[in-house]
Amino acid sequence: MNQDLIKPYGDTLNDGKIQLAFTLPIENSARAKKAAEAYVAKLNCSDAQIVHSMKISDGFTYFVAYANANPQIDYSTIEASEVESAGMDFYQINDFIEQNFSKPLVVVGATIGTDAHTVGIDAILNMKGFNANYGLERYKQFETYNMGAQVTAEELLQKAESVGADALLVSQTVTQKDSHIRNFTYLMELLEAEGIRDKYLILIGGPRISHEMAIELGYDAGFGPGTLPSHVGEYIANTMHQRAGK
Repeated sequence: MNQDLIKPYGDTLNDGKIQLAFTLPIENSARAKKAAEAYVAKLNCSDAQIVHSMKISDGFTYFVAYANANPQIDYSTIEASEVESAGMDFYQINDFIEQNFSKPLVVVGATIGTDAHTVGIDAILNMKGFNANYGLERYKQFETYNMGAQVTAEELLQKAESVGADALLVSQTVTQKDSHIRNFTYLMELLEAEGIRDKYLILIGGPRISHEMAIELGYDAGFGPGTLPSHVGEYIANTMHQRAGK
């Protein structure tokens, strides 16, 4: 048996057991449940069971289904990239910056566009941090500016220039119709048009952000769900150190 061929696991290895959640534009009924089962079958699954259905508004029903996924994938062909971390903590990062730089590193963060959510940028920057991991505002060796939400790209760059920023942290939580992609793209186009793309270390983050996406859009790094402030702080410190050729 090829150990690189894999599929989801439930009760038995490679049994393909999965759980799906989705909404169909139909009223909740016995017929609707059958339609949901039929749709799951179209996804190359077998033994579909609708275990939950609920009307969420007129003409729309939310379903939860269990099924067996039939396809396998060859794990040996999968490639991915991510931001590497040595697991440095609050104290190690502070010590590293103090030993290798003549002054604290300046970080400016914001949620850009019309997105009003600050949960992501606050988790990284606010003093209390996230999951018992201090935010960058608590670090003595980071000079941190949290601009909050609904910040225009122009305002972010003006702030970065005024405080002499080393790194920019850009957050997007709202992703409907790929609004995050449009906002990230606009910011990058503005940076390039102003000829200041290489002036800053620029990181993006959010629930649908990956390192690969960030690189594709022209950014230095991307951080998704589960990112801790120390992950970001370590990356900034190490990357700035490498860029300085120290």
